[in-house]
Amino acid sequence: MRIHIYSRETSGFTLIELIVAMVVISVALAGVMSVINYTTLHSADPVLRQQAIAIAEAYMEEITLKNYTDPDVDGEGARQLFDDVDDYNGLADSGAVDQNGHAIIGLENYSVNVSVTSQNYGSAGNEVSGLKIDVTVTDPSGESLILTGYRANY
Repeated sequence: MRIHIYSRETSGFTLIELIVAMVVISVALAGVMSVINYTTLHSADPVLRQQAIAIAEAYMEEITLKNYTDPDVDGEGARQLFDDVDDYNGLADSGAVDQNGHAIIGLENYSVNVSVTSQNYGSAGNEVSGLKIDVTVTDPSGESLILTGYRANY
């Protein structure tokens, strides 16, 4: 028969050491879980932002392709009749719509506002008349994106 004698050095962990280790592991795990939670909650943000950019670019392209000045009369009532850049001033769409006024499926939670203001460019004596176009798109999470473009009278 063999008798084993255990010394203090080989007896393992004390209760205090185990509790301290558990607390340290819990704090580390809580930090990791909070990062995972934050990442999961905000994982759709890049998609919303990219969609808002695409909407703003589509509106901006539609607007800048129009005439600088009105070829006939101001104040066309419907967007389908807009024939110059200034007609878009004050346009407010709840949900993205195409230039014919049809709602775009899946984008009904975005809102679009357009502002067109007169602005002169260049130095005194060499000024060029122009328009500043601001397209503001607000995504479903409430974040706003402003795309600014300029249209000169050339």
